[in-house]
Amino acid sequence: MGPVAVINRKRSLLSALGRWTAELVLVFVSVYAAFWLNNYQQHRQDAERRDQILAALEQQLHEGIESGKANRAKQEQKAANFRRALEAGEMPPLQPFVFTTDYSPSDLATMLQSGGVQLLDVQTLMAVRNDESVIRWGLSRMAWYQKLSDELIVPNLDQDVSFFYDPATKKLRKRFEIYPQALDANVQFANELERTHTNLLKQIQAERQQNR
Repeated sequence: MGPVAVINRKRSLLSALGRWTAELVLVFVSVYAAFWLNNYQQHRQDAERRDQILAALEQQLHEGIESGKANRAKQEQKAANFRRALEAGEMPPLQPFVFTTDYSPSDLATMLQSGGVQLLDVQTLMAVRNDESVIRWGLSRMAWYQKLSDELIVPNLDQDVSFFYDPATKKLRKRFEIYPQALDANVQFANELERTHTNLLKQIQAERQQNR
């Protein structure tokens, strides 16, 4: 084989190697670009989903705080009026203790299971859990007071005032001392709920601002 043939053969091999290298680089770039685009799209989708969840929580908290303030004012007035009359020896009548709420733990669980656990900041999740803990504990207390009311007060509403009070001291009989306690506990629960709702709202707003 002559020198010219050898040179041509080397050039052919180099050309083939160059084409193969170029094709390999092109494939790598294409795969990387597709991977980057997929990650970018997934990141955008996650960001949009996170903001949707945070926006929904923020709206619920705004509404909860506003309605809670109105309810707390009523409960504070009711508890204060009863305490004032009781301390004045007026023997104010007892009423059934009723606590109603539209809270459903499944609503929050569904929202978190739909992606919130993976998308939200750890601090936000901790604030959510703390808020939910306050709600559960408060509802448990309210349910206990309502049960006592149903057992001790409701069946005896037609009784004379002396059934509930000692006429000599004008103080509640011992088994009915839970009534003003229940009124105070209702106010305390409203205050605790507003505090944790406000803390959670601030954390959510901070996370939304951080991710914009």
